[in-house]
Parts: sequence; C-alpha cells; structure tokens
Amino acid sequence: MSARVDPVTLEIVRHALTATAEEMSLVVMRSARSPLLREAGDLSSALTDADGHLIAQGRDIPMHMGVMSFTVREFLKRVPRERLAPGDTWFLNLPEVGGNHLPDVKAIRPIFVQGEIVLFAVNLAHWADIGGAVPGSYVANATDAWQEGLRIPPFRLFTAAGPDREKLDMISANVRGSEEREGDILAQVAAGRFAEIQVHQIVAEHGMSTVMAAIATINDRAEAQMREALAAIPDGVYTGEDWLDDDAGGGGPVAVRVRVTVAGNRARFDFSDTDDAARGPVNTTPFIAAASVFYVVKALFGTDIQPSGGCYRPLEIVTRPGSLLDPGPESPVVGGNHETSQRIADAVFRALEATGPERLSAGGPTTSGLLLFGGRRADGTWTTLYEVHGGGEGARHDRDGTPVVRVHMSNVMNTPAEVVEAEFPIRIECQRLRQESGGAGRHRGGDGLYREYRVLTDEMSVTSMFERRIVPPYGLQGGDSGAPFRVTIVRADGTRSDMPGKANLRLGRDDVVIVESCGGGGYGQPETQGPDELIHSADKGRVQ
Repeated sequence: MSARVDPVTLEIVRHALTATAEEMSLVVMRSARSPLLREAGDLSSALTDADGHLIAQGRDIPMHMGVMSFTVREFLKRVPRERLAPGDTWFLNLPEVGGNHLPDVKAIRPIFVQGEIVLFAVNLAHWADIGGAVPGSYVANATDAWQEGLRIPPFRLFTAAGPDREKLDMISANVRGSEEREGDILAQVAAGRFAEIQVHQIVAEHGMSTVMAAIATINDRAEAQMREALAAIPDGVYTGEDWLDDDAGGGGPVAVRVRVTVAGNRARFDFSDTDDAARGPVNTTPFIAAASVFYVVKALFGTDIQPSGGCYRPLEIVTRPGSLLDPGPESPVVGGNHETSQRIADAVFRALEATGPERLSAGGPTTSGLLLFGGRRADGTWTTLYEVHGGGEGARHDRDGTPVVRVHMSNVMNTPAEVVEAEFPIRIECQRLRQESGGAGRHRGGDGLYREYRVLTDEMSVTSMFERRIVPPYGLQGGDSGAPFRVTIVRADGTRSDMPGKANLRLGRDDVVIVESCGGGGYGQPETQGPDELIHSADKGRVQ
C-alpha cells in the first residue's frame, strides 16, 4: 500500500495533475499548424509516473489514452534511464513500441525534479502526413508496414540546447508538408514544456514526498474501486463478436471474437478466437486491444474512477500472435487504429450485454468515417484534409439516439466548412442530416450526416477508410439496424459510383464526393409500426 496522504490534499494534487494533462492538449491546439490538430483536435495528452504508468489524462481520445498507458513503459525498455536528461523531448511512432499506427506520433518528455525523474509528459498528435505512397499516408492496399510511411524509433529530437536540426531535416525530407509538420512538432514540444512547468509548481506547493504519495494513492484507490465494480458482476463466461466489413485486401468480413471470464474481482478478456491477420491495413496491435477493453470496462463499470494504471490492474487481456490483433511488426495497421479498435469495443459490449442491457447503447457510428483529400495548392505546397465523419448514435433503453455524433473510441471534432473552404481547394456544397437513417425500435437510432465536397483543382487524391458499409450498426434488444455508411463519387460528367470503404482514388475539377454516414441502431421492439415505417425498417440492413 502507498504512504498516506490526507483526502483534501489528495484531491488537490489529483485535480492539478489532471488539469495539467488537459491543458497540454490545449497548448497543442492553440499552437499547431495543421487544421487536423488545431480544429479537429486529433491529439491526446497524459502524465505517467516514473515507471510509465498512467496517472492523469486530458479529455481526449480513448484509443490514444489506452495506448499511452503503455508507451513510456515500452520506451524505457529501449532507452535506459541514464540516457535521459532534463530538457529532452523524444519522438516515436513505431506500433510495436507502445503504439498504434504511424501517423500518431508520440512526444515524450521526462520531468526531472531535484535531479530525479518524477513523471513523464506524453503528447500524441496525428500528423496529417507521415510519408508513404499517397498523400495523407493511408495506403488502402498496403501489404506491409514500410508502405505506410516513415517509421520513427525512439528518437531524441530536442535537448535543453534546442532542436537537433539534422534529425528535424531527416523527418522533413520524408513527409509531405514539411513546414506544417515542423509547426506541429514544435507544438508538441511546447506541451511537454508546459507540463514540466506545472509539475514543478505542484511539487513546490505540496512537497515531493506528498506528491509521490498522492500518485501512489491515486493508483491504489483506482485499483480498489475497479475491483469493487468487477465484484458486482455475476461470475461467469461471456462471449461476443463483431465484424469488419472486409480485410482491405479483397477478402470478406473479418471477425473479432472475445471470451470474457469474470471471477470475483478480476476479469480476463481472451481474443484468441479472433480471425488471422488481414492482408490489408486493418490489423492492429495488442496495445489497441487493451485500450479498447479499458475503455469498455471504464465506461460500463467505473465511470467515476480516476483514469490511471491502477484501475487496469485487475484486467487481463490475451491476444493470439498471428491474429488480427497481434499480427507482428511487419503488418500494415493504419486503418486498424480507429476501425478495428471499435470492432473490439463492440465485441466486448456485445459480450457484456447479458450483465445489464440498460447500460448499453445500440450500435452507432463506430468508425472514423475517414475521407482524406490530398493535393497541391496553386503555389505548389502540399495540402491534406483529413476529415472524419460522425453518424447516428445508437438508441438506449430510455431515449432515442443523438444524430451525428462520435461514440466509443473516438472524440475528434469536425473541421468547420468555413475552414475547409479557406484552406483547401474544396467547396462544401451541402451539409445536413441524413434523414430517416436511424434504426427503428421502441427508441429510434440517431440520424447520420449528409455532406458534399466539390473539388476545385485539376487533380486531387481521395482516400477512404471506414467501416459499417456492409455490416451496419446493430440494433439492441430487438431494435433494427441503422442505415449503413455510404460514399458516392459523382464525376464532372455526371457518372456516379460507390466508393469502397478502403480505397485510393484520383479526382478532378468539379468531381463531387457525397458522404452519407451511418444511422444508429434502434433499441427494443417497436411498439407500433405503420406500413411506411415497416418498409423503412426492412431497408436498414441493405447495402445500397
């Protein structure tokens, strides 16, 4: 057990650390160059203890936070502590080093007090381009990790003396939009410096021994609270599954399967029956599998528990080497980060439905709904619009689903139409709700989004990476599925075609891309249905 600290001081320190993590993300958003960071907020921040265990996090993105609970621990396996110095900022993006996919680049700053490392500040930012075969670095037909972009092992990019210009130049030479990337790098470094200043102030106010005792108590208390929550679940074995639309390599749907064993105040999540690794870039890492489990358990059973390494101690996560969730370091993973992670979460939710369906929502937009536009401006500089699209939330036992939101592992904002039109050669022709796309039920699923993009340049690439096109958002307790995701390309000559969920295409001037995001699933058997509603419900599971 940890040393004792009085409850009032504990809460003051806990909130101070959490506020520091939250403000780190605000520092990045206020100072980054790319719209993806400053407008959409595709980033997350955290503080860990000296061993790399999570202590505090921002109000950011669950899949990032779960992964960052491993990042520093894996980093320390490769970089001995004696190599770290005050003023360092190290960067990395290798999926096998506590990571997820290459565009999510982590900046790690050791925070020294009185000559000792007391904490680590970690910021994750999605770079709008990390190199690779296509603008935006999402290669839909990738078959190995090297096709997906620049791979950065733990890499000291800044010291107390400032940036290492040679290393910065190496990165700049391998990514598109180098000036924008460098601006984003500097924003990440600024976030770490801010955290260091705040931690020094917290220690100066409360004393080193008190802060260290508070950190240990936060973890121990979170563990006890999580064990208490798990103990309230009936012991037993629960199974669930969910499906990716395809393997991004020409094959059909791919299954994620979980076997949850609850015994007393512990739970084991075994994904060994999940399908083998996919040919295309929808594989993911064991760290993402753990992040998805952490998210589900925290959301269902521990909503008031401080997010920390302690609350995850009673959980065991098992993945099978060679499977979709543990493919090895050579497999492509760019889409697995935000698509397969959500299939994991839905599989676990389905498994735990028997413990209390009133806790759950029906299936929702558990996909990034990603479209990535890339090209050059009139002055020749690269431009990359990375845009994700929310959909209809699944209904719950006591209410309809909310239209056009993000659920589960994502928490990214949209890029406003005005920003898109100001910074990219694109015009937003229309944006509205996708009416009647939510699934019928006693409570109806929320409606999805309808949005049109018109290309205003002679040549542009577009990449898709989304799910729920074939396997729609599921209904719960007898509710109907929501309408599936759909993207349509309308060429300048009027010809129309459906865009696959994972594809790289070329666009020309006046081509239009129409996004119709999925509706949420309904909850419960509909109490009454007229003829029109029955027809609408029957259409929900069809791919149009």
